[in-house]
Amino acid sequence: MLLIAEDGEQLGVKSLSEAQTIARERELDLVEVAPNASPPVCRIMDYKRHEYEEQQRRKESRRKSTQVVIKEMKFRPKIDIHDYTTKMRHVERFLAEGNKVKLTIMFRGREVAHPELGLRILQRIAEEVSTFAIVESAPRQDGRNMTMVLHPAKGGRRPKPTKPAESGGARPAAAPEAAAPTSEPTTPEPATPEPATPEPGSDAAPAAVAVAAAEDTGAT
Repeated sequence: MLLIAEDGEQLGVKSLSEAQTIARERELDLVEVAPNASPPVCRIMDYKRHEYEEQQRRKESRRKSTQVVIKEMKFRPKIDIHDYTTKMRHVERFLAEGNKVKLTIMFRGREVAHPELGLRILQRIAEEVSTFAIVESAPRQDGRNMTMVLHPAKGGRRPKPTKPAESGGARPAAAPEAAAPTSEPTTPEPATPEPATPEPGSDAAPAAVAVAAAEDTGAT
């Protein structure tokens, strides 16, 4: 067998026992890497480390590979502007998410005799998304349908995916705070003067007695 060292150096053609002895001296494994070659090729290596590195490479390869999903959007040749705008929002969202989009124009009845109507719609769509998508499959007629496939362009200016509007209306406005009652200034009532009590020995005492005597004589 042709023996290769762990650093890639070719050690020449060796017998099985010689190769095993060399691998054992280096405390490594002897692995057959090309059994169908003439002579067979064996390599000295750390087999556990080799398996670990292979597993890491496979994991990195799966991480880098992206799964492309094909979305489909259907149009009618005589579509109105509102339906067209709504469907175009979905097309832009699919492309922004990195998915392919299959556009289908469905013809009914006598509409199949006017394929230029469907071709006009597909050309318009391709022009509107030209900044962030490319036409992977050109428009082609397939019975009563006309199809075209769009692919997101690498490095293109993609629109941001639109999120559905949140449910619920606007919050009701807060009720205005009640104004504090304003107290009107009260006008103080004039105080009634209390009758002065005459001090004993003063001049006012005989006058009060005279008035009382006069009232008594008038009553009689």
